[in-house]
Amino acid sequence: MKANVCIVEGKTIAEVWEKSVMTLWEKGGNIPTEYDSPGDPQSRDATMIMVINEPFSEPRIHLGFPGGMEDLEKYRQEIVFGVHDHWIKPEEGKWTYTYHQRLFNYPSEKTVNQIEYIINKLSQTFYSRRAQAITWVPSYDPKTDDPPCLQRIWCRLVPEDGNIFLRMNTHWRSRDAYRAAYMNLFGLTELQKYIADEISKKTGKKIFVGPYVDITDSYHIYGSNFDDFQARFLKMMKERNFYNEDRLKSRTMKSDDPAAIAGFEYGREQIMNEKKP
Repeated sequence: MKANVCIVEGKTIAEVWEKSVMTLWEKGGNIPTEYDSPGDPQSRDATMIMVINEPFSEPRIHLGFPGGMEDLEKYRQEIVFGVHDHWIKPEEGKWTYTYHQRLFNYPSEKTVNQIEYIINKLSQTFYSRRAQAITWVPSYDPKTDDPPCLQRIWCRLVPEDGNIFLRMNTHWRSRDAYRAAYMNLFGLTELQKYIADEISKKTGKKIFVGPYVDITDSYHIYGSNFDDFQARFLKMMKERNFYNEDRLKSRTMKSDDPAAIAGFEYGREQIMNEKKP
């Protein structure tokens, strides 16, 4: 039996996500999931490794993901600032976790701010191999219907050409390649930037965002989404250029495009209007 492991590499998150989805569609195996309904095709599945060499190079936004610019902004703030941590109320049938909660307030006998640990550790010892954070809670997560997909992040500072770069690796047990992975890439690289900026403040040295490596054990497109994927994503691949200043002819968009800026602002307005406890 041959392991079905795919590796894609590129410059931007939009480029690499697109490559990953197309590689999965063409080379992935057929595997059932615990979420399938009767009559659904089996999912397209593979282990996927994505290497993004310049996470903040443009064009950063891919228009093929099923969401809007406001969703990206809300997800960014959810991961980095915890704007939806107040939705964690499993006793009321609501969310059981957020990534921000698990990374910044990991639940144990005493909550642990793992991101603060990474920042402090790398500020003191830039070459450390111990700057990591986990999300899984063994006593709790296996019993839930929706356990975390993200399992671990690992960071390291690497000097190169007179500059210092923060590299980040993330490891995921499972991921919806079509409907979730692009937003994950967007949000986690924003967390990478946050960590780099905080280390810069503590050390007085400019820390640049370096490569981002993303490893997923089960990277899949659900069979129930095949029709939408073919009608939207594959159609876009055939009819549009990777980047064109005319958005109607482009699969991607720069994050400083007026449409993106307006969408991000709309996301911030939605967050402000959400009811807080």
